[in-house]
Amino acid sequence: MHWILGIGLTVLAFYMLRHWGDLPEEKRKAYLFRGLAGGFVLLMLLLLLTGRIHVLVAAVGALLPFLRKLPALLKYLPLANRLYRDYKGGANQGQQQAGGTGARPGSGRMSVEQAREILGLEASASRDDVIAAHRRLIQKVHPDRGGNDFLAAQINEAKAVLLDRQA
Repeated sequence: MHWILGIGLTVLAFYMLRHWGDLPEEKRKAYLFRGLAGGFVLLMLLLLLTGRIHVLVAAVGALLPFLRKLPALLKYLPLANRLYRDYKGGANQGQQQAGGTGARPGSGRMSVEQAREILGLEASASRDDVIAAHRRLIQKVHPDRGGNDFLAAQINEAKAVLLDRQA
């Protein structure tokens, strides 16, 4: 019986993937969402009918302490996305093509505008403002506190660029 079910699921997956490639992009997104939602509902129904729903309840209970911190972490998502774009070279190349004042891609040195954007400072920020913004951000993303090496390096470089400019 298991063999028949496995072969049937394999054939079904083959036909679904075959037709998936023929769909336009906007329909793919809609079908993907519907498929994931339907799969989730089927999984919940299967867990409920087999008496194993307690596994899911225990997993959600274990995740609750982490979910409390999620809103606080989401406010750093734009900064992380911007830094990742800069790391990949997308923002620097776009500024160069548009005639912006960004640093050369691959130069290893960020522009003053990028440094201000990373630290969240205005153009009129003083030396004390730069140091305070750096301290506030580095305490949140430092690798010793579970943060990211790349983000900490970008924040340190932004501080160095702004302090070198003011010196």
